[in-house]
Amino acid sequence: MRLMKMKHLLALCALCWLPISAPAAPNINVGVFYDYLDGDKSTYLKRVFNGGDSTAFIKVSVMEILYNADGTSEEVELKSNLENTARDGLMATPARLIVPADGMQGTRLLYLGERDKERYFRVRFVPVMPEPEDDFAVSSDEREAYKTNLSAGVTVLAGFGTVFFVRPKVTRFATRIDDQPTEYGMHNDGNSVVVVDQFKDCASDGAQECLPVTKNHILPGRAFSFPKQAGRTYRFTLVEGSEKKPYEVKG
Repeated sequence: MRLMKMKHLLALCALCWLPISAPAAPNINVGVFYDYLDGDKSTYLKRVFNGGDSTAFIKVSVMEILYNADGTSEEVELKSNLENTARDGLMATPARLIVPADGMQGTRLLYLGERDKERYFRVRFVPVMPEPEDDFAVSSDEREAYKTNLSAGVTVLAGFGTVFFVRPKVTRFATRIDDQPTEYGMHNDGNSVVVVDQFKDCASDGAQECLPVTKNHILPGRAFSFPKQAGRTYRFTLVEGSEKKPYEVKG
């Protein structure tokens, strides 16, 4: 009886040492979430990385972001947009990417249209199960083999949405500083977005007590401000195109 119990225990221990395989799945990375197209450029290469252990089939889609006067925004279809072949706006080519495991592929974002004012776009990179109507260059056998090999436990594949800023052809930066006793403000009097980057709100006593770091975009005609509180120090970098200037404000 004791021998049987010992054999049973040894069998359980052997199972404990069996390797456990992790679910096979793609894991994409699109790098930064904000990209900017300068006024003298019309194309931008966006790279997509796959750090997973399975091929990623990715759909790339583009929507235009319209900002309302009250600060809200909405996303709309591009004019004449049929499978990202818009003639007035941003298009992605190719709009279908096959990124191997531990590999990289790129899509070129091409802007077509007037450049008299700044425009904004949402570019989405969504991994999908390849279907016949998706226009991926794979055979039906390859498609079915991929579905079979991908872990049955993977039901949601994480995608990403980035924001793409298209600057006017003639870009003008003009940030007006409004430093008041209890408030510090920045007004964008130019025609292109400026960035308040790495904004840090920390205690001034050196205790390193800080609020989470933020990144803030100031659209043309808009402003960004913060209260100046006693005992606090505010640090940030003002980014106007390729120009970067650090600031420190005492509360």
